[in-house]
Amino acid sequence: MSRNRFAVIGIGRYGTEIARRLASRGAEVYAFDSDTDRVEVIKDEVALAVQLDTTDKKALLAQKVTEMDAAVVAIGENFEATILTALNLMDLKLPRVIVRASGDNQKRILHSLGIDEILAPEEEFASLVAEQLINPSITAFLQLPDNYEVAEIKAPRGISNRTLMDIDLVNRYNLTLITIKRSYEEEVNGEPVKTEHILGVPKAETTIYDTDTLVVFGTLSNVKRFLEVNE
Repeated sequence: MSRNRFAVIGIGRYGTEIARRLASRGAEVYAFDSDTDRVEVIKDEVALAVQLDTTDKKALLAQKVTEMDAAVVAIGENFEATILTALNLMDLKLPRVIVRASGDNQKRILHSLGIDEILAPEEEFASLVAEQLINPSITAFLQLPDNYEVAEIKAPRGISNRTLMDIDLVNRYNLTLITIKRSYEEEVNGEPVKTEHILGVPKAETTIYDTDTLVVFGTLSNVKRFLEVNE
């Protein structure tokens, strides 16, 4: 897997934990904050840590933020700075801009600005945020002892329209399929609505579709190998 480059803006407790998790997974992390003391704390654990006013678009450009794969705006105490920073990143055409929000009102404002990936620190653990940045196909996971996990993963292209017997998760990838979450379009009050249902215990003849989400058990390395082989 190619090296990932991420900007983490706002390195309080939550942002620092995301930066550390990403760095521990081998990502190249650029950490930015307006507070020099926070920068000093994290500087030896990431590729670059800089005291920066991220509401200034020229300052972001000077740090080559446009070369990042994604940016996480984790500013917690200044929502105006959050908005201005997020808008700057969107103007700079970053592939992904993920923004922290505190409460429903902030979420609604961010959505209205066109920001789709929004973090709620009370709901989103830093470990999950880091995992989803490294592996966007992993939509959720539960970390277990001995490097095992239960992960929800988007069905990769390489297994689309194939049966579970053909894919052979256990023998080829050492993964156990727990269940499948499948998307449907249903009619509610005369309007088409997208819904998601659990298929229960999958059978060998079950066919996987590209809109399916697989719930699997195995080690993180085997989950990653499965996604890489079939991307």
